[in-house]
Amino acid sequence: MGRFITFEGVEGCGKTTQIKLAGSFLRQHQIPFVMTEEPGGTSMGRRIRKILLNKAPEEEICTEAEILLFSAARVQHVRNTILPALEDGKVVLCDRFYDATIAYQGFGRGADIRFIKEIIAYSSSGLKPGMTILFDLPVEVGLERAMNRISLLQKASKEAVLEDRFEREDVEFHQRVREGYLDLAKAESERFRIIESTADIQMIHRQVRNLMSNFIGIKS
Repeated sequence: MGRFITFEGVEGCGKTTQIKLAGSFLRQHQIPFVMTEEPGGTSMGRRIRKILLNKAPEEEICTEAEILLFSAARVQHVRNTILPALEDGKVVLCDRFYDATIAYQGFGRGADIRFIKEIIAYSSSGLKPGMTILFDLPVEVGLERAMNRISLLQKASKEAVLEDRFEREDVEFHQRVREGYLDLAKAESERFRIIESTADIQMIHRQVRNLMSNFIGIKS
């Protein structure tokens, strides 16, 4: 079996940049890997992603539907992308996994976390990340970064896909998400590794690289 590493954090934490750098690091060491994301990772998952992340003016998605949509995308993702890659001995780098559902819909939206965990157990086929890297920073800093990114996309193209539905939630929501992530990390300290992501991109990458090297067994 391969190794499963997930990247988590609040909006604007830099995890997407870091997962790309992590992929380049594995490529340099000629280690087979798959880089994927949630929601996404399959054609069905990408269609669900559009529903979940793009702000639709005609209808709000209720919290229960949000949980089930994320879970539907995850079932397909685990069965069609993640498990086959792990069974093939590859390293899987995933931009968000089920911890995001607990943090965003559980802590952020206030949904029943016990219910969410039951859905997760089913939708993930019991699969658990071997290591989860949590990129932590103050929500105000992350939201400023995220909104700057969205603004640049809007300036570049009026038809740009913004995926800004969660970014536009209030600060209190994002603070609850951050606190949720930190609670999860405290409860599963053997799996989580927390990185302070206000630092320089390359400095953060060095920390990610060291964590991955120890976890996978890469000799420097």
